[in-house]
Amino acid sequence: MGANTTAETLALLKVAQSNPDDIIKTFAAPASAAAGLQAYNLEAPSLKLWPVLTPLRNSIARIGGGFAGVANWKAITNINAGNTRAGIADGKRGGTITHTLSEYFAAFRGYGLENSVTFEAQYAGKGYEDLKALATLQTLQATMIQEERLILGGNTSVALGTTPTPSLVGSGSGGTLAAGTWSVIAVALSLQAYLDVVGVNNGAIGQSLAIASATVPGQITRTNADGTTDTFGGGSAQKSAAATVVTTGSTSSIAATVANSGNGAVGYAWFWGAAGSEALGAITSINSVSITAAATGTQLASSLTATDSSKSALDFDGLLTQAFKSGSNAYIAVQATGTAGTGTPLTSDGAGGISEFEVAFVNFYNKYRTSPSTIYVSSQELVNITKKVIDNGGAPLLKINANINAQTNGIAAGVVIGSYWNKVVGREIPLVVHPNLPAGTVFFYTAELPYAVANVTAVARMLMRQDYYSIEWPLKTRKYEYGVYADGVLQHFAPFSMGIITNIGNG
Repeated sequence: MGANTTAETLALLKVAQSNPDDIIKTFAAPASAAAGLQAYNLEAPSLKLWPVLTPLRNSIARIGGGFAGVANWKAITNINAGNTRAGIADGKRGGTITHTLSEYFAAFRGYGLENSVTFEAQYAGKGYEDLKALATLQTLQATMIQEERLILGGNTSVALGTTPTPSLVGSGSGGTLAAGTWSVIAVALSLQAYLDVVGVNNGAIGQSLAIASATVPGQITRTNADGTTDTFGGGSAQKSAAATVVTTGSTSSIAATVANSGNGAVGYAWFWGAAGSEALGAITSINSVSITAAATGTQLASSLTATDSSKSALDFDGLLTQAFKSGSNAYIAVQATGTAGTGTPLTSDGAGGISEFEVAFVNFYNKYRTSPSTIYVSSQELVNITKKVIDNGGAPLLKINANINAQTNGIAAGVVIGSYWNKVVGREIPLVVHPNLPAGTVFFYTAELPYAVANVTAVARMLMRQDYYSIEWPLKTRKYEYGVYADGVLQHFAPFSMGIITNIGNG
């Protein structure tokens, strides 16, 4: 080429174009997002679409200074145990009083989770996502979510024991059960087991109960990041003895119930089928089920060993457990069994309130002069409470938002009960949906005591030997490994101030 390379290049291009079969190619829109010569329009970084809902962890005080293996405290609960009268005769001294002292202890527990990023994963994410930072964030948030579960329902001391044998009533109608002898086994579930089975949608989205793949945890053996193993109770009681009933025809159904003593169960797993082949068929938050079809689960009751797996030596006792615990003096109310599969819902008091709440408030005041500060409910119970209050006492069902400058005005339908009035003490109490509270359970929580010299700055607190810390482990493979840990225990100084209504039917 000469000095004028641009002109010569254009001339050569014209010559080439005169013979199109040599270089002309036809370019069309790609047939798919992955075909052809096209850029990849990827928005960076990835979207973080998971909830981190930890209302109790966020609100309960955390203090450092914990040491030794066990936290101990004492509480004086009666300064005149004999109710000695104060009147005295002339020249005499008064009677002597005695006090009641209670002693408490709770063992510290370590807890944490781990995550990792391979070298290749980090290479692949360059310019798109900092995977090492994401791994640490996810591990911290997952640990916080698990801590919330521990604070609400951790259980190291309350044994559910053996689930009572179901009572069965067969019917020739109401279902699609074939004629034959049906065997039914029930398993009572504490909170940890219940959440494992039904899903929590905390740290995840889209979870729901899928009987076909659900598994009731018995004894859990977990392989840890260092290759060691831990074995602990998954939160389920020992399975019941099998009960049998005979059905006739092809449209049969079975009503199954078990006794609920209010000892810590918040749900039940039900297995049914031929004797020895009972399969998981339902999970309920009440102590009964209406069996209308063959079980569709794959887990067999025979896979659960004949042991009580309700306690875990790796947990500390959560709020529900401390309330259920014998001697706590917490308010525990169990709704009546009612119709199998339906149960007994909360009831309206006919004056814009809930009868069961009013009974609880009277109990709190008459025994301890306390009032709950928060009522934690499930989404199911908030809807049911709202319906009962509105139907019987009357807030308006419609809220009309009018704007004189707007072309159109809309009607906002519906009312939600955001708080409940404790008539006994004249206090408004927030109703809060807790993401981990099962349908069928209401939890009354008290954050402060009305006692002048209580020496209690917080009714409940997390006493930490070591609060959250992160570890980036030394490299031993081409993988970055991270751990997020904490070590502490939940102390509740006044368990009598808590309350639980359980076995609530949906209605």
